[in-house]
Amino acid sequence: MFLSVFSLAQEKSKQTTFPNKKGKFYLSWGWNRANYSKSDIAFSGPDHDFVLKDVVASDEPEENFGFKSHLNPFRITVPQTNFKLGYFLNETYSISIGFDHMKYVVNSPQTVIINGSISDNSAYDGTYLNQPITIEEGFLEYEYTDGLNYVNIELNRFDNMKFIKTNPDKIYFSSVIGVGSGIIFPRTDATLLDRPNSDNYHVSGFGLSTNLGLNITFLKHFFAQGELKGGYINMFNSKTTNRNSDRAKHHFFFFQRVLVFGARFNLFN
Repeated sequence: MFLSVFSLAQEKSKQTTFPNKKGKFYLSWGWNRANYSKSDIAFSGPDHDFVLKDVVASDEPEENFGFKSHLNPFRITVPQTNFKLGYFLNETYSISIGFDHMKYVVNSPQTVIINGSISDNSAYDGTYLNQPITIEEGFLEYEYTDGLNYVNIELNRFDNMKFIKTNPDKIYFSSVIGVGSGIIFPRTDATLLDRPNSDNYHVSGFGLSTNLGLNITFLKHFFAQGELKGGYINMFNSKTTNRNSDRAKHHFFFFQRVLVFGARFNLFN
């Protein structure tokens, strides 16, 4: 009986030991696909002030995954990418700085409702009240393909999945949930009423986000992570032409599917 009780106590005392994360940094890089809600885009300037209702936009991914388009170090910022540098405050929580390089393209041609006025002596001069208009070359081309760049700070919680029996020194699984916020830093590629565009990066708004993911850590230091990430973007100061007075503003929701690869490391002893 004594031996049985002793053996049972020993068995209960055995707990799976996971590699230490506290005080470690991590670095990750990967790719995303994104979807966007419809938005009302307001354009303003000395000779125009109008709103386009329920504008549809899409992302613009590289057509085929491979070395040439996604893994070539000389084209590393061309695809829709996600970068993150983080630090584990303890075994559960981490804080990170991230850069989500999404792409946003207003679909063309598409017919939308316009309200407002244009008075620049073009073919589009007039006052509009709930009238249909087609977004197409000559009137408007509008995109953020050099990035709907979301520069963010995140707080993430990692919970080891102890119910999945593995050898943590070789591989283990963790759930990830987090929240973030940051600025939107795009270069607006817009052609409005055939005017020269603005080609400068600028702070155009802010974003809020939340994410849910699965982290697979292997050999203690390396990981792959898949995430679903959604949020809200408010762009209240987008440049549309090379005139400082010409601006656009809109807000919308986004949804990302993300796959990243990374490593954890000690920067200080």
